Order: sequence, then structure tokens, then C-alpha cells
Amino acid sequence: MSEAFVHRPVLGREVVEFLTPVPTGTVIDATVGGGGHAGLLLEARPDLRVIGIDRDDAAITAASVALAPFGDRVRLVRAEFCDIADIAADQGDIVGVLFDLGVSSPQLDRAERGFSYWSDAPLDMRMDSRQELTAAEVVNTYTEAELATVLSELGEERFARRVAAEIVRRRPLMTTGDLVDAIKSGIPAAARRRGGHPARRTFQAIRMEVNRELPNLREGLDDSVHLLTPGGRVLVLAYHSLEDRMVKHQFAEWSGTAPAPTTARRLPPAPTPAPLVRLLSRKPIRPSAAELAANPRSSSVRMRAVERLA
Repeated sequence: MSEAFVHRPVLGREVVEFLTPVPTGTVIDATVGGGGHAGLLLEARPDLRVIGIDRDDAAITAASVALAPFGDRVRLVRAEFCDIADIAADQGDIVGVLFDLGVSSPQLDRAERGFSYWSDAPLDMRMDSRQELTAAEVVNTYTEAELATVLSELGEERFARRVAAEIVRRRPLMTTGDLVDAIKSGIPAAARRRGGHPARRTFQAIRMEVNRELPNLREGLDDSVHLLTPGGRVLVLAYHSLEDRMVKHQFAEWSGTAPAPTTARRLPPAPTPAPLVRLLSRKPIRPSAAELAANPRSSSVRMRAVERLA
């Protein structure tokens, strides 16, 4: 099982560069995966410890093997972003939090997990196999209106209503292949011929709904900055616009660079709170040409980073 999670960490060099300046202490790798980012950081900074978090039992198993050479400098916990504050309690100085969002290559490549639209598999899509909600329940029990909302808001699918109607018409859907067929039928032929695989946005939306990805990220982000010691850093690797917008807005709010809210002309402006962080880059960090050539799946990643002020 650990071999299934061997993969190249996205923006590995950049992550290490941005975390190398932090003080001595503990870094929380909130999506430890196969331990790729954590291993690079532990090698670069022998004075750091890492708490690796992941919802996926296969990832925790893989990371335990990959990070075994670092001994007691590593602690692994099967948990979610929203558990970060509890996990960090009594762990000393937290000097970094790394979020690597979305679905991993090993999860996509294991057909039986149901994340991929390229193979026929059960409608699962759970990152944590302990939870009850699956993709099958979403596509077979949500109302047509609820489905359309999920596809529109989480997948930004232009034809959300048509796809939702087709899914409902074809119930029960049993496999990812059934879902792909319904999606293709719901999208006009001309639109299917451009913009990548026609099921991409719907699969993204259903996966995010099943795993509560945006609410989970919001809760984890809210906690992360308050855990940091001064000089500590939060890094987020986002792979689509919904996640990246949330991170961009949150970082702007923390740093005091967000646009001031409009108020009635006669009212005095609200006091501006002192910034919690400074932005480490005005624009998101993107992969190099060399990384794109070696790992095409990294093409959509955007990394943003902030540093906690005193």
C-alpha cells in the first residue's frame, strides 16, 4: 500500500526554500501524503520536527515508511485540517503549517477509489474511508436542485442544471462510468469537444462535496495563523480557483491588504486591525518549466505564503 503513494511532491524545492528561514520548532504538514514535502524539509533543517496529518490511511502508512529514518522527529496523525488546533496543543513552538490541497496522484491512479473519470469503478471518492458519505450517495440521493448547486458552485460547471437533470433521469448510477455517461449526455456536443474532459468539473465538484474540502480548508486556515510563533509561516498549494480565491482573500485579510469595506459617507471609517502576517509573495508561485515537463499534473498549482508577525 505504501508503494501506491510514492509520488513527486509538487513545488518541493520552493516549499523547502520558503520554510527554511523559520525558527526552530515544529512544522505541521497538513496533507502529508507519501511524506515527500516532509522528507525534503527534515533533510534541509535537522533542527525541525514535523507533525504529518492526512485523512487517508494509505497515505499515513506510506509516510510512516518514507519518514522512518527521521525517527522521533516525526509524528503522524490520521486527521483533517479542522483538527489542527487540537493536534498542535502542547507541541511546543509551531513554526510552519503546509497545506497541499486537492486529490493526490496516488488517489487518482488507484481506480477503485473512484476519483478518476478515466476508468470504471465504484462511486466512492472518499479521502477518509471511515466516513459514511460517498459519491454514490451524492449522485443518487441529492435532489436535482441540490446537485445543480453543487456542480455550479464547487465545479463551476456551465451546464450544471442539464447535467444534474441527466443524472437524476438515469438513477441509480452505480459506477464512475455511469456518471461519465450521464455528464456527457447533459453537456452539448460542441462544448464536449473543448476545454478538456467533459466530466472534469463535475467529478471535482462531487469529490469536494463528499470530502467537505472548502469548509475543512476554511477551518484549518482560520486556526493555522493563530498557532504560529512569530516568524512562522503558512504555505498553501492550491490547484483550482475556488481554493486559491479563498486563500488569497484570507491572506489579504490577515495582512491588512484587503480592500476596506465600504461604509456610509457620514460614518467614520472602522479602525483597521493590526496585520497578523506579511505576504511573502504578491503573486502566487508557479512550477518551473522543468517541473511541468517532469510532472504535467503540477500545471494548475499556485502556492501562496505568509509569515507571522510579532
